[in-house]
Amino acid sequence: MTSGEVAPLPLIPRLRAKLVRALGPTALFLKGFAKHPVMVGALVPSSRRTIDRVLSKVDWEQCRLFVEYGPGVGTFSRPVLQRMRRDARLVVIDTNAEFIGYLSRTIVDPRFSAVHASASDVEAIVAAHGFDHADYVLSGLPFTTLPPGVGQEIMAATHRVLRSGGAFLVYQYTARARALMRRWFDRIDEGYEPINIPPCVISWGWKD
Repeated sequence: MTSGEVAPLPLIPRLRAKLVRALGPTALFLKGFAKHPVMVGALVPSSRRTIDRVLSKVDWEQCRLFVEYGPGVGTFSRPVLQRMRRDARLVVIDTNAEFIGYLSRTIVDPRFSAVHASASDVEAIVAAHGFDHADYVLSGLPFTTLPPGVGQEIMAATHRVLRSGGAFLVYQYTARARALMRRWFDRIDEGYEPINIPPCVISWGWKD
């Protein structure tokens, strides 16, 4: 190799880099799952049918602030932005800095903000964005496998930050999270989407 030439990457790193480029956001999602399976909770992103079903009860005309926990690579974030009013805002919160960096680079929309933080900090984050409350909060976090006490903190903070008449939209892969939701939400609508990997249990907790 002559002076000034760049040494080629070894074979394995080159193959890994090529795979990441080919798979795009799917590769990042799989990487996030491998590093933090307890926080990501699923091996593949949700299906289009699941996205449509989860978002079906949102009154978009009345929505000014939509918050999402655990956005991953934006599987829900982009459909939410497509449905939102032009003067509404979407704030996503994730503890995975790689996901937040990816979303900040790839979603170019003035209504969108990506925050690297815990969902339990949602009240401070909503206030920092100039709002008193959120209209809807969406979560795919695996509440039943979160560290002890974290799920309860997030549920309590979510109930406090929602406006009256707002809803907490939760999609999971078991129905066990509903028992936790019932401590804060008296009215919960239940749904199920079989066309998903794995099949998805959906809950809409309303703040009356």
